[in-house]
Amino acid sequence: MKTGSTNTLIIGVGNLYRSDDGAGPCIASRLREFVPVGVTVLEESGEGAALLEAWQGATAVILVDAAQSGAPPGTIHRIDARRQQVPSRFFHYSSHAFGVGEAIEMARVLHLLPASLLLYGIEGRNFSEGIGLSEEVEQAAAAVLALALDDVRSFVK
Repeated sequence: MKTGSTNTLIIGVGNLYRSDDGAGPCIASRLREFVPVGVTVLEESGEGAALLEAWQGATAVILVDAAQSGAPPGTIHRIDARRQQVPSRFFHYSSHAFGVGEAIEMARVLHLLPASLLLYGIEGRNFSEGIGLSEEVEQAAAAVLALALDDVRSFVK
């Protein structure tokens, strides 16, 4: 889905039926009621080609996804993809061989990155089948929601 006339896009990445992997879609759903008019909020599975298509034409993008890097559950990683590479190991639990990290790095190589691309990764504890976030991820989700809203306000002035 393209962003149309909107230049700011938030994408919650993950699977609501895999416990903490649902962090991105949960945050995206919550953000919908707080973002300014003109900001588009999407939920995506994390398949790389779909992400490239989703942010096509956007100037500012915020991606929110679960991470699994070995840090303590609930740790928040904030990566400015215009300034630093995305460690692919953060998202290695994904069932997609071409996922978030790979999509961002391919976009970098092809000069297709939006002018601003921020990635929030929340370190998960539980990625098994089930609905609902662990306590650590739920707390981090509230913090990421506030941080992402601050970022949106800086994009939409």
